[in-house]
Amino acid sequence: MKILAFSDLHMSRGRAELLTVAAEQADLVIGAGDFCNMREGLDVAMHLLSGITAPMVMVPGNAESADELRAAALPHMTVLHGEGVDMGGLRLFGLGYGIPVTPFGAWSCDLSERLAEDMLTACETADILITHSPPKGIADRTSTGVSVGSTAIYAAIERIQPRLALCGHIHDSWGESGQVGDTEIVNLGPKPNWFELEPTS
Repeated sequence: MKILAFSDLHMSRGRAELLTVAAEQADLVIGAGDFCNMREGLDVAMHLLSGITAPMVMVPGNAESADELRAAALPHMTVLHGEGVDMGGLRLFGLGYGIPVTPFGAWSCDLSERLAEDMLTACETADILITHSPPKGIADRTSTGVSVGSTAIYAAIERIQPRLALCGHIHDSWGESGQVGDTEIVNLGPKPNWFELEPTS
């Protein structure tokens, strides 16, 4: 299966156009959160992605809530937040929001590490783990060098060992990758990222 993945669109028309063109070659598209800005413009963001016809799986970022994203999603879009889905023989599990809680204030959709850990226990197996936030210590450094990733996500990757763990959120670490056991971890950013996985079932 040919998979196109991205994060942090933030309503960029130009980036949405590039993703839409790239998606013509994709069997599956994954969006790892932050489609709009500060809880505003989500309908516009979904319209920008409306030219994508491949099945699309998304998690909410900290810029939109799960309920908001589900309400705005188009028919071919599946929203995951503490749940999984089977797509083309691959098992996907998603958890959105900023983890741990961000300093951005009331508009930001965040989870504590404890709540994130609780929600991730629902995932016993996955080929692809999709989170908005990166795991602690991997692709999670701000421009000042501070590691702001999630310990709960790291522990889940260690336990589940998905084939891929895809994230975004920390703009300064877009394009960075790492490894936990056999799992490849990638902080996607708003450009086309390509992965090829053979179905396991």
